[in-house]
Parts: sequence; structure tokens; C-alpha cells
Amino acid sequence: MRAGTTLRLTVTGLDGEGAGVGLLEAARAPVTGTEAGTEAGQVAVELHVPGALPGEEVVARIDAVSHHRPVGWATLLKLVRRSADRVTPMCATAIAAAAAATASRCGGCVLQILDYPAQLAWKEATLRRQLASTLDGPGVELRSAVASPRTLGYRNKSKLVAAGGGLVASASPRLGDAPAQGAHARLIRRLILGAFAPGTHDVVDLSGCAIAEPPLDAVAGEVARVATELGVVAYDERRRVGSLRHVVLRSNAEGAVQITFVTSSPSFPMAADLADRLRAAHPEIVGVLHNVNPSAGNAIWGEAETLVWGAATLDDAIDGIRLRLSARAFFQANRQVAALAYRAIAAAVAPTARDTVVDAYAGVGGIALTLARAGAGCVLGIESHAGAVVDATANAAANGLAHIATFVGGDAAACLATLAEASVVILNPPRKGCAPAVLAEVARLRPRLVAYLSCSPATLARDLAVLLGLGYAPRTITPFDMLPHTPHLEVLAVLGARDR
Repeated sequence: MRAGTTLRLTVTGLDGEGAGVGLLEAARAPVTGTEAGTEAGQVAVELHVPGALPGEEVVARIDAVSHHRPVGWATLLKLVRRSADRVTPMCATAIAAAAAATASRCGGCVLQILDYPAQLAWKEATLRRQLASTLDGPGVELRSAVASPRTLGYRNKSKLVAAGGGLVASASPRLGDAPAQGAHARLIRRLILGAFAPGTHDVVDLSGCAIAEPPLDAVAGEVARVATELGVVAYDERRRVGSLRHVVLRSNAEGAVQITFVTSSPSFPMAADLADRLRAAHPEIVGVLHNVNPSAGNAIWGEAETLVWGAATLDDAIDGIRLRLSARAFFQANRQVAALAYRAIAAAVAPTARDTVVDAYAGVGGIALTLARAGAGCVLGIESHAGAVVDATANAAANGLAHIATFVGGDAAACLATLAEASVVILNPPRKGCAPAVLAEVARLRPRLVAYLSCSPATLARDLAVLLGLGYAPRTITPFDMLPHTPHLEVLAVLGARDR
């Protein structure tokens, strides 16, 4: 089997990235090309086809085949038999792809072609497979996935890559020039804001994104238009020239917007003019910041940050808990689902005045303050990001909970090692999960209950196995659909000591 071969394939499932998967048997004949079948003694090949759904028969072109294992990747060319669960997508990029019976170039909402109940069913089944060894234990309840109240317009943050588009005519003068008219208008390169296409560094324009909260797409469009008019040059990572790398937009529950421009160098003379023009067009903008990232890597943020105009933070709320957010602070992308997860944690913990609660990855304090409000006697939040500690401390005061909740900065394991006891421990780590030292310190504290909110079922499965060996067994596991139309799933595991 070689790249370039076109063949028919029956899709039987989805992989972890949401691409269709089918098994190419050894004797399969190609539609076109040569050597599509496997040679004598060769095993069948698992073929991954983005844009295809289980139950569909498709025509696909093979792009690559692994030299190390029987796996290949292909481009969808035609739908021969459609799934009953296939639906019309929402955004322009996906609609165009669906009309051509191929996969969307935007790798974000890859499941938007799949009916929402079918998405939830697939996520539940995938989670059951990932946690199979955990669920074999006695007394573990896997609950149904909690659906997002909104499947569109739910995402409160947009992290957009800046790139240069085609040339457009501009009547806006350079500084000191008279306005140009008609044929005398100068040509400028249009700035686009988007995301990298899967497996590439080609930027796909995300204007019209259907999952962003309504203010964000409108503001992003205005940013692109005004930046183009002002001659802002997108950073070219290959040649390491240009200025604007990213635009990060965040909105709150009331529709206010914070903008952060991330540039490759401290020099960004258009910043003030950009802020003025954007504020005039969108009064919902409450703050504009400038972050500098001179590194050659793919990280969005740099360390240096200055305020261009307005407020340096954005005020938001989850389930009545007021939260101040600095530009780089972590905050769940789906505010409504986060509220449901926080309520579930509070219900499971049922804190009393006798409880000492430790939140080992506290962020800006959302979960910690929820438990303080729910009746915990003492809450300690640990957070490695200094700016988030400042935010969390301010949030405790703003919610009248500073006498209950305090926040400290530092490594989670090191801070836990300084404690003598805790009756409840909350874990909400990044995708990589918890370090073994963190789990060991949690077990040493002998809490009555551990609530682990994970954004990666794979690392959750690993950490639950470690905790089981340390004497803590899961009682309930609840998935939350934090990011509809994506393969992502947030999972809450509530654990208790095995000897209690």
C-alpha cells in the first residue's frame, strides 16, 4: 500500500482526534493507483480518515503509511454511504468542506458533523475504554456525560494566530500622506487571524467561528480589519520577521472583552492607535494589553506584559463566585459547564466547618472559593503561576471569603509537603496530570475525600491507578462535555480512602 492510492473503506469508529477509522484488509483492491493491497504475510492496516464517521463507506486517498506499525492516514474524497448521525456543520469552513465531502481544514470542531447526542455517546464509550481497569474495581459508578447547556457560542476565550493573507487595496494614508483614492490606493497585505491547520503551520482564517462567545468573533474581525489598515505585519515563524504573533481575546458573562496582542519584540508602535480604533468600534472592550514573546518556539505567551489601555484584568463569575482574571490566568473555556462541575464537586465534598480543604492547582480560585462559600472551615489554594495567586487572593476578598480562603504560590508537591493534614484535597492539574510526588503527598495527608477534575482521561487513568495503590479508590466518575464538537472531555473522579 502506497501514498497516492485511492480506495473504498468502511469506517467502523473514531480515533482520539475525531477522525474516522477503518481496517484495510490485506487483499483490498484499489479504486486507482497501484499496490493498494497488502503483500503476502502483511497484516491489515488501520486507516485514519478525518471527516469520516462510523458506519460510512468512503472513497479516500492514502497520504502516508507508517513504516513501524500497520497504521495509515488518508484524505476523504467522497461519501458513498452516509451515517444517519451526520449533520450539517455550523461554520463556513466546515460547510465548504462538507459540500466537497472532505474534512475541514480547521482542526478545532472536528465533531460538528456528528449529531450532538451521538457525540456524547461516543465520548462516554471512549471514556469507558480508557478507564476500563478502574471501572473493574468494586463500587465505582460511571455516570452519564453532563451535556453543555450551549453547544454553540460557549467558548469565552479565543487564542488566534496572526498570518499574512492576500493583497488588498487601502485608501488609508501612511503617516503624513494625503488620502489615496481609486486607482491610487496603495496595496497592503491583509492580516488574518486563525489557527494552524492540523499537522501544518498553515493558518486557517477563523472568522465566523461558531463556538466562540458572540462578542469574540465580532471583535476578532475588527482587529483583523484595523490591523490591516494600520499596516501591522504578522510574524513569520520560518523567516523570523514581522511583529504580531497572536491575538488573545477573552469575554465575560456580561459580554465585556479583553484583548492581548502578543508580538515578537517590545516595539509595537501601533498599539495605542489600535486600541483607540477598536474601542470606538466596540465599546464592550474594557482592556487592551501587549505581551512580548521573542522565543522561537510555539508557546503563545512571553513574560513581559504591559497595559496599553483600560483595565489589566477582566471581571467574570461562575455560579455567583466573582473572579478577576489577568490575561494569562487559566479559566475554564466553557463557563456554564464549569459551573456544573463546581457544583458537583461541592455536592460530593459537602464541606463543613470542621473541614480543611486544600486545592493543589487553584488557578484564580474558582473551585476553592466555591467550597469556601459552601461551608468549609478553612481552604488553602496552591498555585504555581504568580499572577493567578494575586488574582485568587483578590477574588477571595471580593467574595467576602478572605477569612476562610488563602492562596500561596509554589510547586504543588513542595507546598503539600509542608502541611500536616487535610480533610479534603482537590486536584485540577493541567493535561499532563499530577506528578507522582503530588499524589504521594496527597495520600500522606490522609484526606477523607479527593476530588480530581481532569482535562485528560488518559492521564487521569494513570493517576487513578497510582492513587489506588496509595489507598484511594474512585467512588464516582462523571464526564462533563466542556468543549462540544471537539474530542475533549472533562472528567470528575471522586475518591475515598479504601479503609474508611
